[in-house]
Amino acid sequence: MNINNFDQPVGNAVDLGQVREQLSTTPMQGQFCRIEKLLPDKHGRTLYLALCQYDDHKNWTYLPYGPFDSFASFEQWLVESAANSDPLFYVIIDLKTDQPIGLASYLRINPENGVVEIGHLHFSTKMQQTAHASEAMYLMMKRVFEEQRYRRYEWKCDDLNGPSKRAALRLGFSFEGVFRQATIYKNRNRDTAWFAILDTQWPLLKQAFESWLDVDNFTEAAQQKASLQSFRS
Repeated sequence: MNINNFDQPVGNAVDLGQVREQLSTTPMQGQFCRIEKLLPDKHGRTLYLALCQYDDHKNWTYLPYGPFDSFASFEQWLVESAANSDPLFYVIIDLKTDQPIGLASYLRINPENGVVEIGHLHFSTKMQQTAHASEAMYLMMKRVFEEQRYRRYEWKCDDLNGPSKRAALRLGFSFEGVFRQATIYKNRNRDTAWFAILDTQWPLLKQAFESWLDVDNFTEAAQQKASLQSFRS
């Protein structure tokens, strides 16, 4: 905080010379997964099996669309989604099988202010509670903060979505409050819980992620030995 010439508190100065670009669509490579731009012709059929046929429908409850009862309707949604630059959709690929196991996107992309949100997360049962899920979130954070120098990374969800709120906290997001009656979806009210990570928090958070992702922290069966929270603390 600074004091201006009227003796008023004002925010810290920001470097206005820094130019941030729209987010890249080049692949993000990890040791468990790869994240690449959604291509319906390439990923559609396998994603439909993973998200619509092999999973029960409860994974769609807090998303504003779905579930889809046919590949044609799912494919149409994929084509429409992939055509957008905001939200910018990616698929998460399991490196062992080279098959897509989840979806994620950047949205509300604001290069001028250096703010972006992570959302439209849909992890198949093959991905839930695995190293792939946490590594995917690490890779997407790393792109935002290191490659493209954004200042703020947001996570928002239905305030009734307990698993999503717990995931945000586990990954290092800070809870900032609830916007009551923020929106309507599927003919239901949504109070929206807000979480965020700032660029100043990233160095320590990155260190925790990379310590957790170290090969020595996993068994041969890819089970963690120590939790991500233990490295953060």
